[in-house]
Amino acid sequence: MDLSLEGKTACIGGASQGIGLASAIALSRLGASCILLSRNEKRLREAVEQLDRSWNQQHRYIPVDFSLTDQVKAVARTLEKQDPVHILVNNSGGPAPGPLMEARPEAFESAFREHLIASQLFVQALVPGMMASGYGRIINILSTSVKTPLVGLGVSTAVRWAMAGWAKVLATELAPSGITVNCILPGSTLTDRLEQLFEDTAHRLQLPLEEVKRKAQQDIPMKRFAAPMEIAQAVAFLASPAAAYITGVFLQVDGGKTPVG
Repeated sequence: MDLSLEGKTACIGGASQGIGLASAIALSRLGASCILLSRNEKRLREAVEQLDRSWNQQHRYIPVDFSLTDQVKAVARTLEKQDPVHILVNNSGGPAPGPLMEARPEAFESAFREHLIASQLFVQALVPGMMASGYGRIINILSTSVKTPLVGLGVSTAVRWAMAGWAKVLATELAPSGITVNCILPGSTLTDRLEQLFEDTAHRLQLPLEEVKRKAQQDIPMKRFAAPMEIAQAVAFLASPAAAYITGVFLQVDGGKTPVG
């Protein structure tokens, strides 16, 4: 099976920690040069040092706040003028949890800028280079809420569903060019985001934090949470030549929790 990404360049969002950083590490281990995007420059500097360089790859980072569209446009223009990016991983932190009835319009606006608008701008900037190079992979990190909406995560669920529809249409439009577009739906993964969600649930239900975690774990058929690298391995496969005929799919990586449908 051809998994080599030697000579390829990958651009990864939210790459200073969690699933984004794990994805960058996994892609670099297959030979890709990586461009890391995130708002936290200090963490980016630390993250880029963790990447594999066995193929003499050139890794770098660009600080950018995805919720600020002007910043995203500037970074997209910069990338557009450089050597082609072959792999784009659209990934960003999720919106704050809370009941939908308490969500302000600004929360939706910010979430859509950070996810859908940023992804669209990067796609518009990078797809021409993918077409010219003859290789393109677009991988979107969404959530299992695309299959089963999650109470308490209404803003996040809304923007993930919007991303899912966008990705499916894009996959169809780009299929004739050989560029694939796929979505990964992580389940509960050991990240700062998951810890935040558990703390919010514990506070809302007035339960001990450890009890909330224990219950969440028991609801997963595999009885454990995912490590970020387990999500990243799926990213790496979909980015590889071996996945050339896979497009428009929504891949659940959730320990078997989400029902079929």
